[in-house]
Amino acid sequence: MGEEARVIAAPNANSGSDDDESESVELDIYPLSSYYFGSKDPIPFKDHSLADRLHRMKSNYSARGIRTCVEAVIVVELFKHPHLLLLQIKNSIFKLPGGRLRPGESDTNGLKRKLARKLSVSEDGYGAEWEVGECLGMWWRPDFEILQYPFLPPNINQPKECTKLFLIKLPMSRKFTVPKNLRLLAVPLCQIHENHKTYGQIISGVPQLLSKFSFNMIES
Repeated sequence: MGEEARVIAAPNANSGSDDDESESVELDIYPLSSYYFGSKDPIPFKDHSLADRLHRMKSNYSARGIRTCVEAVIVVELFKHPHLLLLQIKNSIFKLPGGRLRPGESDTNGLKRKLARKLSVSEDGYGAEWEVGECLGMWWRPDFEILQYPFLPPNINQPKECTKLFLIKLPMSRKFTVPKNLRLLAVPLCQIHENHKTYGQIISGVPQLLSKFSFNMIES
């Protein structure tokens, strides 16, 4: 006779213990109309396609090792719904603001520098006005290929790229200044969710990363 299966009961969720209580995390977001937008000189693109990026990553890996990128998750309110700010390149490629870290550069300083370059009037001060919050998630590229994973596969000892997503807390009002060869778009989270075909793996997973937050939409 086979071994009897055993089922272990989970703790009672209604036991009233303080340890079982969880607090929702509230995130203040402000209307898109609270912000001002301008433009500045274009910035040069090192990668014109994903294939170009993978080729450059391969050529740099032997000299610098793993490529570490930091990207910003910036949320605003529009039509009573949270929207994610994305940069659009050539009407087809969508990116979170951010980029590659310099050797020895910290995540926070690197992201502030990238935000200053792509979203601020001046690059002076290395983006001191940006408030970088918690790391929401990490994605790994095991090899010189398109696929990325929200975990490091156990058989991979030398990943080629790590991308870290950080929450950016916006003030009530500020000015965004975007290079002329980029477009800054506010895209509703419901449109992005699991829309891998349009926005790619990382961006389409952002709504799930934000699911722990309760959005406090503050009127201007």
